Amino acid sequence: MVLTIQVCDLLNPLPSSDRRELAGWESGRRRSVTFIFSRPLGLPAKVIKERRAVHSGVVCISVCLCSCGLLGRESGERTLEDRYSWHFFQSPLCDPHLRVSERLVVGTESHGTRGGCRHTVSEVSEEMKSLIIEKNKMGLEEEPELLVKGWLLREVRGNWIKQRRYWFVLSQDSLDYYSGPEKGARRLGTLVLTNLCSVIWPDKQTYKETGYWSITVYGRKHCYRLYTKHFNEAVHWACAIQKIIDTKAPVETPTQLLIRDIEENKFNPEVVENIYQHNPILKYTQGPLYAPLLPFPYGSLEHTYHSGKGYGSVREEAVKLFNCLQQLESAREPVPIIQGVLQTCLDLRPLRDEVYCQLVKQTSYTPAPYTAAHLRYWQLLTCMSCTFLPGPTVLKYLRFHLKRIQSQSPESEMDNYASFISEALEKTKCRECVPSWEEIQMLMSRQEMLCTVHYPGPGSCQLYISSHTTANEVVRRMQEKLGLQESKNTFALYEQNALWEQPVAGSALIADILTSFSTKESESKSQWKLCFKLYCLLDADSISVDSIEYLFLFEQCHEMVVRGQLPACEEDLQALAALRLQCLMGDFSTHAPCPPLDELFPGHMLEARVLMSLSAPQALAPCLVAAQGCPTTQRFPTGLLAGTLWSHTATAAHKQKVEQDMRLRSRLKEEAAAVMGSILERWKGLAGYSRRDSMAAYLTIARQWSGFGCTLYEVDFYISSTGSFSQKLWLGVAATSVSLYRQGEAEALESFPYGQICSYGVSDSNTFKITAGDRDLLFETTKLTEIMQLMNAYFSAIRHQRGKGEDADITIAESTEVGFHHLASTQTPTLLELPSHPV
Repeated sequence: MVLTIQVCDLLNPLPSSDRRELAGWESGRRRSVTFIFSRPLGLPAKVIKERRAVHSGVVCISVCLCSCGLLGRESGERTLEDRYSWHFFQSPLCDPHLRVSERLVVGTESHGTRGGCRHTVSEVSEEMKSLIIEKNKMGLEEEPELLVKGWLLREVRGNWIKQRRYWFVLSQDSLDYYSGPEKGARRLGTLVLTNLCSVIWPDKQTYKETGYWSITVYGRKHCYRLYTKHFNEAVHWACAIQKIIDTKAPVETPTQLLIRDIEENKFNPEVVENIYQHNPILKYTQGPLYAPLLPFPYGSLEHTYHSGKGYGSVREEAVKLFNCLQQLESAREPVPIIQGVLQTCLDLRPLRDEVYCQLVKQTSYTPAPYTAAHLRYWQLLTCMSCTFLPGPTVLKYLRFHLKRIQSQSPESEMDNYASFISEALEKTKCRECVPSWEEIQMLMSRQEMLCTVHYPGPGSCQLYISSHTTANEVVRRMQEKLGLQESKNTFALYEQNALWEQPVAGSALIADILTSFSTKESESKSQWKLCFKLYCLLDADSISVDSIEYLFLFEQCHEMVVRGQLPACEEDLQALAALRLQCLMGDFSTHAPCPPLDELFPGHMLEARVLMSLSAPQALAPCLVAAQGCPTTQRFPTGLLAGTLWSHTATAAHKQKVEQDMRLRSRLKEEAAAVMGSILERWKGLAGYSRRDSMAAYLTIARQWSGFGCTLYEVDFYISSTGSFSQKLWLGVAATSVSLYRQGEAEALESFPYGQICSYGVSDSNTFKITAGDRDLLFETTKLTEIMQLMNAYFSAIRHQRGKGEDADITIAESTEVGFHHLASTQTPTLLELPSHPV
């Protein structure tokens, strides 16, 4: 099919009914050109050619609609890709002085959107050289250089799924299949290969189910599922196809090309305005979007970890997201839609730039920019800017858009949102959680959230935080609010509930922590809170008795006592419990509400004492005694009687277990009552003690333990030289050393001052390794990150106190092993530069 295009002199324009006009720009040098042409096959409306010199003449173009179909699909039009593709050449009938441009701009328009796409003639002719004539009439002998060919089974979907055998041929441009290998065989289909195509490699599961090794090739419009009996053949085809895909130049969408043009001409407002006016794809639309604004690989997500979340392909999700954006205008409650969009962007990272481009589009040249419906787009853009950062190219485009809106609509609500977003982009780091309902509502109104931070004792503070506030910032503000700036000790935030606590990394976002609390509370039915506590106890002696820091020390010491992490005799533990009551309640009174025993005394000691008293062998039921005396082969003879005997024995064993549990609970109650009575008697003897005196006496007893002030972690200790010895121990991390304790014992088995430690770090997923001299100590624990954080913090504090390490005998160097810190005697980077997670 030959289509004749007359290039008309611009000095002699045609009637508007016969003109097709489009403006494009490149590097500030592109002009509008007018053409007249016939459209016998209903070709897309715009074919534009840049020229260096305009002359009257005729250009003949042999047309197949593949390239045009690609652009039409991107803009939402129906395509004729199965029949034709583009190929351009200069007709010998043309004026010899007429020069065909090196670039061709093709634009399509659909449902109010129109884009521009540029292809070089060399690219088109090279990539489509095998598709000049109709595909279904081309014979095998007309193919270009072939790379791989052979018989494969292809899955065909109709009323039912079936497989048919075809002769497949892989060339530099496409994957084709024919009716047979002979010359003149009819070509039955073609999948054009671009860099957006993808290949799914053979997997064992498909082979087990079908007996065939399968590969899947995704193209823009077609998906070929191919099968073969031989694994090596499947791998050979997959490798060859992937190699061709990797050699293809990146595909750029009209939006990408226009963004580049805007970036190149951003200092020329007239050109930028012209770009927007002639390219509705950059502007607000009420119509649907039929293809993404940015290029995404073809194919589904069924082979990724997102498959269980119900997502389709990335391209499909991009189109769905635009529909969600448009629903914001009429939604009564926008927060669920905003959360859904943010969740999709969190799960599918490539869609973040796409959503930013869609929001820029929907906030450009809006018919009613000041209505509440339109401001919903700005509210979502605000939430996006506080959750995810776009890529560098889209970030530049977004900043340009915000400045342009501010200059066009000063002192407006859009100006306020644009200013807020610009500031947010300077601070945003990628979030780990989607913002909560409360946070989204605050962002929609450009306000800060109120966060409650608890500290030891009944106290708490309320602070205003933004989506960018980190744990380090909250710690600093809490120190200022409580007057702890001059303290020699360090503080940290903790996630805490009734049974568990964990320090928060200094770089963690408080908004993410609060959002995670909502999820944890719905799962565990327990209340979570943020606590501000002592972290590194570097100098306990310098703490004033009248300061709030002394209260912190008292409360955290009592937490260790209740958890059973302060080795002491029972008399000392009862004395501590009585001092705790005197501090909380004052002098003894029969009318004073007394807290439960488990808040005063370590419960594990009661359980251990009761279990030892019950450990003596108990009398067994007669049937159990008889069963123990019988040989195994005679104990349960076959037949009906055997079932009866087994049922009777099991019932007796269950009854005995129930009796033992009841006896244990009864004894625990008796022991608890006895211990509580002793504590109350001691409490009576503390009459007249003030709160300050009670805390001082409490800490005096606690300081008798040599490990006072350290943080204990339960570990399994292994000696690496033998690899066989193991023992459950406590690893105590303190200000000057790391020590090992048997659980419940006051004396350390061994202690390693920091000056003796050569290196420390994570050895594998659950093993922590410390090298002291020529010894390697391995600890198996679930607290790897916490131990690493705390040791980092102590080393950092040591360097800080010793004048940045000039006179210190401990300096820190980076190891070649990932996650290890090595200590050396040479000047090295500070600890905060190491690959760790300091709080």
